[in-house]
Amino acid sequence: MENIIKTVVEKSGISESQAKTAVEAVVSFLKDKMPAGIGAQIDTFIKGGNGAFSEAGGSIKEKMSGIIGK
Repeated sequence: MENIIKTVVEKSGISESQAKTAVEAVVSFLKDKMPAGIGAQIDTFIKGGNGAFSEAGGSIKEKMSGIIGK
């Protein structure tokens, strides 16, 4: 998650604390909108692992596109 926070700081110019709050809000939103069981996979991915994202990339991409738009 630190890499994501760092990227948000660099691209937005906001403080690290603000970026962390923003990233946590987005992750929480995604976890709430995803089907059951995907939340843990999001946590694994955010923490630097691949989890089931690498195994089920196509279906997750399809589910995400319906949530955040195509």
